[in-house]
Amino acid sequence: MKHVKFLAVMLLFLAAACNQPKENKILKQSDFPTPPVAEVKPDTFVEFSHQRIDNYYWMKDKTDPKVIEYLNAENAYTDTVMGSTKELQQTIYDEILGRMKEDDESYPALKDGYYYYSRSQTGKQYPTYCRKKGSLDAAEEIIFDVNKMAEDKPAFIFRGYAISPDNSKAAYFFNETGSYAEFNLHIKDLASGEDVGFTVKGATSVAWANDNKTLFFSVIDETLRSYQVRRQMLDAQESQLVYEEEDAKFSTYVSGNKTKQFIFIASASSSTSEERFIMADQPMSEFKLFMPRKKDVEYSVYGHKDYFFVRYKDKSNLNGKVYKTPLTGYEDKNNWIEFVAHNPDVRIEGLDVLKDYISLELRKNGLTEIEVKPIEGGESKAILFPEPVYSTSLIGNPEYDATAIRYSYTSLNRPTTLYEYDIEKSSSTKLKEQEVPSGFNPDDYTVERIWATATDGVEIPMAVVYKKELKKDGTNPALIYSYGSYGISSDVFFSTSFYSLIDRGFVFAIAQIRGGSDMGEQWYEDGKLLKKKNTFTDFIACSEKLINDKYTSTDKLAAMGGSAGGLLMGAVANMRPDLYQTIVAQVPFVDVITTMYDETLPLTTGEYEEWGNPNEEEYYDYIMSYSPYDNVKQQDYPNFLITGGINDSQVLFHEPAKWAAKLRTFKTDDNIVLLRMNMESGHGGATGRYNRIKDVAFEFAFMLNRIGINK
Repeated sequence: MKHVKFLAVMLLFLAAACNQPKENKILKQSDFPTPPVAEVKPDTFVEFSHQRIDNYYWMKDKTDPKVIEYLNAENAYTDTVMGSTKELQQTIYDEILGRMKEDDESYPALKDGYYYYSRSQTGKQYPTYCRKKGSLDAAEEIIFDVNKMAEDKPAFIFRGYAISPDNSKAAYFFNETGSYAEFNLHIKDLASGEDVGFTVKGATSVAWANDNKTLFFSVIDETLRSYQVRRQMLDAQESQLVYEEEDAKFSTYVSGNKTKQFIFIASASSSTSEERFIMADQPMSEFKLFMPRKKDVEYSVYGHKDYFFVRYKDKSNLNGKVYKTPLTGYEDKNNWIEFVAHNPDVRIEGLDVLKDYISLELRKNGLTEIEVKPIEGGESKAILFPEPVYSTSLIGNPEYDATAIRYSYTSLNRPTTLYEYDIEKSSSTKLKEQEVPSGFNPDDYTVERIWATATDGVEIPMAVVYKKELKKDGTNPALIYSYGSYGISSDVFFSTSFYSLIDRGFVFAIAQIRGGSDMGEQWYEDGKLLKKKNTFTDFIACSEKLINDKYTSTDKLAAMGGSAGGLLMGAVANMRPDLYQTIVAQVPFVDVITTMYDETLPLTTGEYEEWGNPNEEEYYDYIMSYSPYDNVKQQDYPNFLITGGINDSQVLFHEPAKWAAKLRTFKTDDNIVLLRMNMESGHGGATGRYNRIKDVAFEFAFMLNRIGINK
């Protein structure tokens, strides 16, 4: 019977494929075979006398053959609907590839006598990591050829490595599932090229002691929370527990520091933190608490040979401040000297320690800035950026004695560029600019910063780019993108991919909505917990701004967001479906209540400080009022492309699958809802760079096809 059913479905698909679309006709759902229909198996949940019925709760078990059968049917349906776009997908793929320098090499960075760099090669999915000893003219040593490591594996993530103090070994992380939470830790002898010592499953961080044979590493529990730090010598059979974080809202990690003096254990929730440390040349000593945790106080400790620098934040200093303390006597707060004062208009984003200078990455008025401050006093130096919309990122310098730092710079129409800033000369030198082999002229495009007014009167910034000759007459297609959670800012960036849309007449906009930290830490506070809906209404206000100012119209506007940005997509689709013609929701976190109730899952207990604890009625009611899956209703919806990953550890695969099924059941329109499930990978989708381009080309082809552009 299964074969008969499969044959019947395939005949329908073939019939649809033979029915070629008419020129310029935008096909609707009714032009294709009936999409897969998920079996209804009601599960009833009662919380605070409120009854929820979930018809698709059964989908959570990926070991159930019926679940896999359903996901495969969804993928087959998606392929059928998108069959007519194959040529367009290939065209976009070729365009993006043409803008990418396939044979490329990162600019070398000097650390402990070696120049480290990576390179990519034409036809190779993954990078190769290399180093040269003492000079760039020295012989190349290949540390990791990720292409060889990933051979014959459908998914592979290489997460990075840490070199031992004597430069002889590398501790490295990888997985073969595409999950961003479950990594294996191995140690490689760089002379022999062989793995040595022990391996760890579920490792999250690592630090070397100065004896070059003792490692500290953190590991995950069954909920994928990083909860323990352990110590082990390379030739030992077992590890010893050093620290265990018992509060389920906290995760813990271990790290070294630039001077190789200290090993730190950081334990943090999203609003509170504390640190412990030992001397790196005394690996068997007991970790000492730097300062006890206090609710809503976050701090990070940075080691210097003469001082500790403490980046500190509390409710009265939301944007943070920096203290300088002696290495001995730091326990007494009277010995803390304010090094960088709190500024309510400037958020401290990052910090890098050199022997004589502290480099700061700051955020002011939604834009990033870099400032260098002498440790022993003197005038600070700021690196100035003339453009109205840009992003810069402090890279710093791995060499403690250095008098130069590196930073990257990018904007919507400026390729990412690496600079080195000579602190003593107050001058920047360009080291490497992202190349666009097919050619790119920034002056062919207009970049603007515009402001939308939110429902409560707050002004929301938005960055926009489009072709210079474009007319604001309401006829242009547009794509608006944002994230809006966890304090992660939606900074502007140069993307060669998006120019496949922009060059076809699209306006591309990035909305810097509350929930991120784009305008400072208060921006984040005003977009989480019981203020989460500001995130959604801000995005709606930005969308309306694009329409009202005639950048686009409701029948030409697309929206895109992933993960928590996928929650944003689901929420605005329920609230204002009339604003959007198409929505692309990548690995969307949409079943908020069900997930937050299940403490055995990732994204649960540790997320209470972001979304609220649904075991408390006030938070339950509020989450229920916006949770995308729970608020699907009978109304017209935009076209949807929803993606997921079978091995996703951040947003489990069943959330997008359930949502797609429920949307199809309730929607009252003839628009298309597609689910595309990656059956080999996780949260980030395809892991190889060429496969990632194929995914982008697929998503762009869907958006273009929905507005009638097929070339």
